[in-house]
Amino acid sequence: MKVNLNALQDAAGWQHAGVRLPQFDIAAMRESTKNAPIWVHFGAGNIFRAFIASLQQRLLDSGDAQRGIIAADTFDVDNIRMIYGGYDNLTMSVTLNADATIDKEIVASVAEALVAQPSQPADYARLKAIFAAPSLQMVSFTITEKGYALRQMDGNYLPVVEEDLQNGPQHPRHAMTIVAALLYHRFENGKAPLAVVSMDNCSHNGEKLQSSILEVARAWQRKGFVPAGFVEWLSDEKQVSFPWSMIDKITPRPAPAVQKMLADAGIEDMAPIQTPHGTFVAPFVNAERPQYLVVEDVFPNGRPALEKAGVYFTDRETVNKTERMKVTTCLNPLHTALAVYGCLLGYTLICEEMKDEDLVKLVRRLGYQEGLPVVTDPGILSPRAFIDEVVEQRLPNPFMPDAPQRIATDTSQKVGIRFGETIKSYVAENRPMDQLIALPLAIAGWLRYLLGIDDQGKAMPLSSDPLLSELQKQLAGIEWSKPETVGDKLKPILSNALIFGSDLTATPLANRIEGYFLEEIQGPGAVLNTLKKYLAE
Repeated sequence: MKVNLNALQDAAGWQHAGVRLPQFDIAAMRESTKNAPIWVHFGAGNIFRAFIASLQQRLLDSGDAQRGIIAADTFDVDNIRMIYGGYDNLTMSVTLNADATIDKEIVASVAEALVAQPSQPADYARLKAIFAAPSLQMVSFTITEKGYALRQMDGNYLPVVEEDLQNGPQHPRHAMTIVAALLYHRFENGKAPLAVVSMDNCSHNGEKLQSSILEVARAWQRKGFVPAGFVEWLSDEKQVSFPWSMIDKITPRPAPAVQKMLADAGIEDMAPIQTPHGTFVAPFVNAERPQYLVVEDVFPNGRPALEKAGVYFTDRETVNKTERMKVTTCLNPLHTALAVYGCLLGYTLICEEMKDEDLVKLVRRLGYQEGLPVVTDPGILSPRAFIDEVVEQRLPNPFMPDAPQRIATDTSQKVGIRFGETIKSYVAENRPMDQLIALPLAIAGWLRYLLGIDDQGKAMPLSSDPLLSELQKQLAGIEWSKPETVGDKLKPILSNALIFGSDLTATPLANRIEGYFLEEIQGPGAVLNTLKKYLAE
């Protein structure tokens, strides 16, 4: 069996292979979408295929929707041509269950797949027609946080953006200028309202998207390419909204083990490919079962009834609280603690770490005993239930090929949010810090990690981090197995409010972190012994 429209006629064969098929008329859906499109999505990668497209499939299956999604990609032509075009816009979606089983489904909610570049004139003309359609309700994005960036680290525009701003909306090439140009086409063809929705995993994502689009529009206005009315239209939330959202679902690269399971079920032609742009894709997408999408409910032209598919629609404050709950307490701090200690102890998979009773004690204490007392409760999700799912299902999932080495990337940019916010909450609420053990252990573990020496005294490669060289300079002179070489070398880091969000030396935690660090460099096995000692309760 192969994933294409013709093969779907063999319903009995797919049933025998354990694959759920679409419960709607695909041809009728595609015709309805062509005549009156409602939804365009930019970023046609794995998170879209595994999560967003499946949401609309639920509505199509139940009869709560008749139209699908138009998938668009500003970056990778080959992803659209090879993965969508080569498989009739169908996706084999595989859910990776925590008990090492998989569930399989053909997702058919993508009505069209288009390259969003003026260099592909037929596709781009179709996109312009879609953007001009009064029926269009929403444009969504999963293009990663860097997809919204217009500037380089030095503050200057990216060269492609600089050229696009100079040339105007006729031949844009950057994702944000392309979207701004398409929005301008909508403005010129009736000014119908629209929601422009970032679904990327970054804080204040709607604000980031709106800021970039408006910056492009204002630059074009100054150069006379667009009228002031276009900027005014984009700035009016009753006309064009930029809802904030929180998304959470782990969607790893297509796994060879999953490909083999599909082959064993008789499903052919599932081999992953790497496009010329370096995108690693496959005809199938694999992802964990837990998923969350919380969206600010501001849609001036209406929207699909995605609440029936499990999406939470709420206000901006609640979206922000949900993001804060996840990032500062219920998921990300646990991930970072596992990352640094996993590297030190020689682990290469997070799921393997969750078989280590000492590391399980660390993350359980960090989440339940130390995080929950000051958690931001969004009201729509239970923080305790969220941590339960993280600790019991998500982190131990054997299918999740998450490596601590990958998660340890850019830790200096994360500790201020993942640990610093909890510390600030304890200070603000005047809570005693005596009970904080796992949190200072996590920070001490990160500082110990920065030495680049594992728990057996062997050199250990460190993940990339923009502050890595600076931090290592501050730790220079500290020798493994010689605690007396530490001196006051940790204080400049612990007092750095730019890293932790506050001066930790003004709290009792600094001495505790230094103490743990001193114990963790005493010799072979010292890291593990320190964890055992302080988590023994």
